[in-house]
Amino acid sequence: MKTMYGRQFAAMASMVLLSFLMLGVSFATLSYQYAIREQEQALERNAGYIAAFTSNYVSAYGGTSWQSKEFQGYLSTVAQVGGSHIMICDNSGLVLYATSGQQELAGLEDRVLAAALVDRVKNGSYAGMTNLDGLYAEARYLVGLPITSGGHLQGLVMVSSDASSISGMWRELAGIFLVTAVAVVLIAAILCSFTSMRQSKPIKEIAAAARQFGLGQLDVRVDVGKRRDEVGELAEAFNSMADSLSRSEQRRSEFIANVSHELKTPMTTIAGFADGILDGTIPPEKEREYLQIISSETRRLSRLVRSMLDLSRLQSDERAAQQQFDISETLVRTLITLESKVDAARLQVDMQLPEEPVPVWGDQDAITQVCYNLLDNAIKFSKNGGTLGVSVVAKGPKATITISNQGDTIPPEELALIFDRFHKTDHSRSVDRDGVGLGLYIVKTILNSHKENITCTSEDGLTKFVFTLTRA
Repeated sequence: MKTMYGRQFAAMASMVLLSFLMLGVSFATLSYQYAIREQEQALERNAGYIAAFTSNYVSAYGGTSWQSKEFQGYLSTVAQVGGSHIMICDNSGLVLYATSGQQELAGLEDRVLAAALVDRVKNGSYAGMTNLDGLYAEARYLVGLPITSGGHLQGLVMVSSDASSISGMWRELAGIFLVTAVAVVLIAAILCSFTSMRQSKPIKEIAAAARQFGLGQLDVRVDVGKRRDEVGELAEAFNSMADSLSRSEQRRSEFIANVSHELKTPMTTIAGFADGILDGTIPPEKEREYLQIISSETRRLSRLVRSMLDLSRLQSDERAAQQQFDISETLVRTLITLESKVDAARLQVDMQLPEEPVPVWGDQDAITQVCYNLLDNAIKFSKNGGTLGVSVVAKGPKATITISNQGDTIPPEELALIFDRFHKTDHSRSVDRDGVGLGLYIVKTILNSHKENITCTSEDGLTKFVFTLTRA
């Protein structure tokens, strides 16, 4: 019983059999009691009729009236109609006359009944199963009543019925019970087999898919079909997990490929120019120029490694506890650090900040990095002489920060990708030569860790980054 089918079948079969057993025993017990009660009432009625008739007959015709053919004929008729044996006894329990309705029971006549039985009948009545101390081969149901006349005991009347009819009823009930129980168990087995196979199929598929996952086959999915039960929910959850693992593996592969590319490009440049200087391919008068390129590529490698370390720290959630700070002041300080780049691009800065401080909650260092990355990105992609916009709007529980620049419009298909790792809208790298493609991804990661949102729009040369922070 280690399989789901075995356990379900055992549970269902046990439940069905137990139910039928309880119902069968209850029905049989009630039927037996009802049959006994009906038989007892019928025998008591007949015994009462006979006792009353005998009492009247004795009063009219004397003490030996039981010997008359008329009296015996009456008893035979009652016995035949009731399917019972009738015995007339004297006060001591001696059987004077006995009949089955079909014939006179001479073997019972002149026999003395047990004193205990006689005493009980004299004291009122008797009803129960007895073989009359061996007078009957099998126990019969017997009812005894006294025959009285004028307040005096004239004799006893005993009416008995065969109990085999009740035993036959029990045997018939047992047969019906067994046949019905077997039929129901067979039907239950068929239904249980069908439901068990239907339930276990997706579970087996999940187990097989999990084993294939272990072998690196991440494209395996479980066929849910039209199931909407718990097993179907399990299969859907498994498929969702499989999709997530597949996406994670795809991102991991893309990350490794991107890192390899980003590392290979500056390293190739550095190695090529260094070899050129060493082997004399590059003339001495140009060595300083190429050494400056090597220095620039080295700093770019350093920035890439630093960004990757920052990204690793953010993804492991190793950030400082949140604190209260003024987001307007943070934006102003960050913009001051970028003043040289703003002047180089001859940008006009449009600052729209509230007069009052706007306190927010967050990791101040991380949010400062968000502001720096967004402002640096806006300056880098602004056209010379354009406008750099910075605004803060405090409304409700959130503070909305907008950073905008005037430059090339980002194509719609690129907007959905700008927050991806190593993504650059300038695929030629001509504009974003010094970038590593992680700035906006870090911004998105930091804001996600703060449970905040960021969006980007780009229309008619105006690009806006809008993010929110929770006000303190």
